Amino acid sequence: MQDGNWLVDPARRGAVARDDAELGASDKRALRELGQRLATYAALPVQDAKADMWRALNGLRQVKPMVWIDEIPWHEMGVDDELTLRTTTEWSRYHEWELRKLIYQWEHMPADMVVEPAVYSPLVVYNTAFGIAEDVDIAVTDEANSIVSRHFNIQIRDEDDLEKIKVPVVTHDRRASEQHYQQLQDIFAGTIDVKTRGANGFCFWFAPWDEMIRWWGVQELLTDLYDRPEFVHKAIDRLVNAYLSMLDQFEDQDLLRLNNTYYRIGSGGLGYTDELPAPDYDPGHVRAKDLWGSGAAQIFSDVSPRMHWEFAMQYEVRWLSRFGLNYYGCCDPLHRKMGILEKIPNLRKVSMSPWVDIDQAVANVGNRYVFSYKPNPAVFAEKTWHLDKARDELEMVLTKAKAHGCVVEVIMKDISTLRYEPHRLWEWAAMAAEVTRCYGE
Repeated sequence: MQDGNWLVDPARRGAVARDDAELGASDKRALRELGQRLATYAALPVQDAKADMWRALNGLRQVKPMVWIDEIPWHEMGVDDELTLRTTTEWSRYHEWELRKLIYQWEHMPADMVVEPAVYSPLVVYNTAFGIAEDVDIAVTDEANSIVSRHFNIQIRDEDDLEKIKVPVVTHDRRASEQHYQQLQDIFAGTIDVKTRGANGFCFWFAPWDEMIRWWGVQELLTDLYDRPEFVHKAIDRLVNAYLSMLDQFEDQDLLRLNNTYYRIGSGGLGYTDELPAPDYDPGHVRAKDLWGSGAAQIFSDVSPRMHWEFAMQYEVRWLSRFGLNYYGCCDPLHRKMGILEKIPNLRKVSMSPWVDIDQAVANVGNRYVFSYKPNPAVFAEKTWHLDKARDELEMVLTKAKAHGCVVEVIMKDISTLRYEPHRLWEWAAMAAEVTRCYGE
């Protein structure tokens, strides 16, 4: 799927062309200056304090609700050229963009983010994927926005079509990985550490049905759950087997890296924890059991718990059982499904979307799992900005969660638009920090 001219970021944030040419002095200087700014922020004592609070939360210890902001419409965030790229090559601009986003977020809307004293060099990994790509028609309303409306054309109609789903082949270009690492070392020497980044838990965002419906069709799948259940079982079994083979290859080739630090876990917050890696951890060979894992089946939002287990979760457990701790869910309302969620090995965090029944959700989750609450991002898209409306919603949810002893993280995500008013998100972050601080007292 990727050719030899691409550096693949295992965190799925895209790919960047590898630059074999000598990097210009001005590009090096620009990147180095950004690295120095990041290192200055990373040295602040608050970073260690925030990391410890995430560890407490992920350990189900009572701590203030932690706030994390992600999936930001960066094309709307530019102010005073803070996000304007100044380097000249695709390679350098990729790294500049990552640094500028981190610095911008810390300066304007940090919430409970942690700035680590490192920049990351992704391994050059090639993955042939599943042999079938989505065939999609796209509708665009904002040319600058990567969020678009999509209509998927059906490619899986019968059992013969299942042959289109192939087992991925994973390979690592060690020479290219080392070349990239050394180039970053040359740029940032004496300013900030450079660390390699292999495949972590977010790389293995495991949502096989959310993948499958791109080839199958939503209405067609939901109908087939009733009309052709054996066909559905064969399809999901084949895809999950392909996923597991991919995981084995990443593990066997030593391409995994720990995600118990500054890594987003599933659709939730940061993965700081003292419970990973496993007690028999070998630093030279990271295994899935040393990592956070995650899973979701958003397309099953309105499917009964029984059918959710039969057609999705019993297969997902085969994947999730490989990991040391697990996060489950995304934008699906899971308040009615805790009975089947309890069957997930090492489950620690459960997503609670804006569409859950809050009273049922806090009662059913209690203090057994982290309550990963997702406020509704639609508030940012309204013509008039109502910060008080967002505050009232957050206070209501946290009040009910506190009454049931819930351990809460607040995840603002899926922000499609701020109507080109970035101060909305800045103000929300400040408000959320204030509200969660009060509820932690």
